Amino acid sequence: MSTQTCGVGRFAPSPSGDLHIGNIRSGLLAYARARQTGRRFLWRIEDLDRVQPGAAESQLEVFAELGVVPDEPPLVQSERTPAYAEAIRQLASAGLVYECYCSRRDIQQAPSAPHSPPGAYPGTCRSLGAAERAAQRQRLAGLGRLPALRLRAENRQVTITDALLGPVTAVVDDMVLRRGDGVFAYNLTVVVDDGASGIDEVVRGDDLATSAPRQTHLAQQLGLVEPGWMHVPLVLNAAGRRLAKRDGAVTYQQLGWTPAEVFAWVGESLGFGARTGKPPWRSVEDMIENLDFERLDLEPTVFRPTARPSPR
Repeated sequence: MSTQTCGVGRFAPSPSGDLHIGNIRSGLLAYARARQTGRRFLWRIEDLDRVQPGAAESQLEVFAELGVVPDEPPLVQSERTPAYAEAIRQLASAGLVYECYCSRRDIQQAPSAPHSPPGAYPGTCRSLGAAERAAQRQRLAGLGRLPALRLRAENRQVTITDALLGPVTAVVDDMVLRRGDGVFAYNLTVVVDDGASGIDEVVRGDDLATSAPRQTHLAQQLGLVEPGWMHVPLVLNAAGRRLAKRDGAVTYQQLGWTPAEVFAWVGESLGFGARTGKPPWRSVEDMIENLDFERLDLEPTVFRPTARPSPR
């Protein structure tokens, strides 16, 4: 088990509803990693988009029941919009921001730029002249919309090194910084907030691994310290797709499990616990003491709600 005397980790759920068991497992992994490495552990409420009243409080209560309490009051994104606007101003002053007038349909129907991944923005609005931009602004204003703001990245390849996955390379397209509805985009807000909070390692689900090169590139453009990365395996439903609340009884509240049962399942799902001949985990302290990230099972876990774990 490694040791460290400084640094910060975090968990940053969206308060769109109750957390399913896969979300909970990722959050517990982030907490265990922080405690094993001597990092502080912070919580962020990403509430700029979908918000269900009471969800943020409920999520914190669930983790408190599991023995996880952040080291500071949560950072709330909706209270930080001036910081995001300032980041865009900084990028714009370096000539790295341009207006985009495309709809999703426009982007889907446009031919892809050379060497860019499917769905990447093809750069339609990157080089428009002043007259064309003025006409497009007027058109969107008539529809009650603003132009989106994009980062001028021009499809460069960026590679990060993940603590579990090794090198991860992705093409960084001209990502959205502020959407046409005025909402600041995910890639911008997480980079600004991680920088402001001193996050030096991000632990999250491996479905976000290909976002790490984008966020690393954006951090570089903003002059922020780039965090380390650890992308942990996902929890899937019976059909092999990422677990979601629509998959039935998958939230802590619906399952009705005790904290000991949660930790028993988490240990088994990661390749530890009873299958190794050791007692099942019963608490977050058991998880911190017995979790070895170097022996983590990197295969995704299929969650079956009918298989109730035994903490005995």
